Amino acid sequence: MRILVVGSGGREHALAWAIAASPLVDKVYAAPGNAGIAEEAECVPIAVSDTAAIIDFCKRNRIDFVVVGPEAPLVGGLVDALETEGIAAFGPTAAAAALEGSKGFMKDLCAREGIPTAAYYRFRDPAKAKAYIERLGAPVVVKADGLAAGKGVTVATTVEEAHAAVDEALGLGRFGAAGAEILVEEFLDGEEASFFAICDGYHLLPLASAQDHKRVGDGDTGPNTGGMGAFSPAPLVTPEVEAEIIECIVGPTVAAMARDGTPFKGVLYAGIMLTADGPKLLEYNVRFGDPECQALMMRLKSDIVPVLLAARDGILNQVDLRWHEETALCVVMAANGYPEDPLRGSEIRGLEAAASDPDVKIFQAGTKRDGGRIISDGGRVLGVTALGQDLVAARERAYLAVDKIDWPEGFCRRDIGGRR
Repeated sequence: MRILVVGSGGREHALAWAIAASPLVDKVYAAPGNAGIAEEAECVPIAVSDTAAIIDFCKRNRIDFVVVGPEAPLVGGLVDALETEGIAAFGPTAAAAALEGSKGFMKDLCAREGIPTAAYYRFRDPAKAKAYIERLGAPVVVKADGLAAGKGVTVATTVEEAHAAVDEALGLGRFGAAGAEILVEEFLDGEEASFFAICDGYHLLPLASAQDHKRVGDGDTGPNTGGMGAFSPAPLVTPEVEAEIIECIVGPTVAAMARDGTPFKGVLYAGIMLTADGPKLLEYNVRFGDPECQALMMRLKSDIVPVLLAARDGILNQVDLRWHEETALCVVMAANGYPEDPLRGSEIRGLEAAASDPDVKIFQAGTKRDGGRIISDGGRVLGVTALGQDLVAARERAYLAVDKIDWPEGFCRRDIGGRR
């Protein structure tokens, strides 16, 4: 098979790495890829938003299957366009991707189906949003309705902070069209966990559990990011908790989407808050998480390609997945200034030494090659991922690798997996 992976982040590096290991695969391409992905695939300079160029490339290069990594092209209808041209693709249609593309759509579905989630209201008028916040009090959550690269959520500890978030979205237009409508939600107290399932429109196959760290700073301080680290499995997601998530949250969602004529195919990623009243849905993503995908791919024992094909073909009930028992932990190294204004263009040294341990893999995200040098070219730049006998061992191995990387212009959290 000839497979194209669409995307350029650490998630896509992990997917390309896993796909390239499949005996079913003859050739892997990536569009546009990065310096790390180039070790697993042939990178082609096509933007993820250039649907026409992607289709043309697939036709000219006889691509058998396309795996779409990021959310933006999924929400934008890339899978629809590929399938219309007879090119098989993994990922949801634009209609199904609305579960991530519009938080209001997702919350309305939850309300209709009785899926446990935070109480909410939708607003386009800043004065009305602020009046509701005044009645609700703090802490409170303010979210941009659309895609905002992981930065559209404010967990406000004061009413004033919440008002400022409303002004940023509705007044200053910080998130553009994605913030033309906002949601104000009650704050849910508890521990966060990530639950992933691959879906074929009607069946779902649970993946291993994971736990992400969203805030930029140690101790969960600072602004939200796309994710500063993750580990798998998540001890809090016991078999009993997983069964409840499937029965009360993910299962009813998949059934509702199928009933509404927009069956969901692809990865459904549920951000869950484990509250005193049981699991509640925070949000849905319609693709693998980043950096959770890096930890999941390190633990995956099965060939991923037959599972992705079965999801696209609607026969997911005929396949299974096996996992390594060890824990995987990923530490994200980001460029100084992230998440607001990351510094680009600095050289990263020591990657070979850091990956000399066979149980360590460095997944690259915002990188590019400049001759023989690896240069930073984004916010989140590296995902230093390690396997260990348990969480403590995986954490120790990952940070030993981090300390071998010579990159003064980068930083990471030092507490990934440290409190669990």
